[in-house]
Amino acid sequence: MPGMDDTLAAHYLENALRNFRELKSLAEKALAQVGDDEFFRQIDDESNSLALVVKHMAGNLRSRWSDFLTTDGEKPDRRRDFEFALAPGDTRASIHEAWEHGWAILFDSLGSLSPADLLRKVRLRGEPYTVVEAVNRQLTHYGQHTGQIIFLAKHLRSKDWKTLSIARGASETFNAEMKEQFDGER
Repeated sequence: MPGMDDTLAAHYLENALRNFRELKSLAEKALAQVGDDEFFRQIDDESNSLALVVKHMAGNLRSRWSDFLTTDGEKPDRRRDFEFALAPGDTRASIHEAWEHGWAILFDSLGSLSPADLLRKVRLRGEPYTVVEAVNRQLTHYGQHTGQIIFLAKHLRSKDWKTLSIARGASETFNAEMKEQFDGER
């Protein structure tokens, strides 16, 4: 029988994987509500379009999670600054393909970790992190960008936006349903 430390570590890895999947799902639900014009629209000169946020996340995912345990998370072939500019070949489909590829790398890498890996050291720009620290860092980073995607998509869709969470004015009903669903569980 695994010890408490192994059980907790396995739970952490499962929870991190679930949280990453939820972030990806929320971002994709927001992106599905915008057309191509909105996907590429910058709301001002200093803002990133949805396309650029997605392109940046795709580059970050590939760089951070490729050979996660064995190479620095900032790969020598990554050109971060170019993630914030559209290239001539950038289409919604090509950016989406890079997004899917990056997430696949994350899910494969994270899914291959074992409880024994959590305190191993990995590097990011030469700086050492435990695996737990690196995973938490990326959860925070992708959470911030998912929030940007949702906010921008909601702004662009305005009154045509379909909420991704509890609708306004529906909190009490939602809370009552959740309480009923999980009443008695501990």
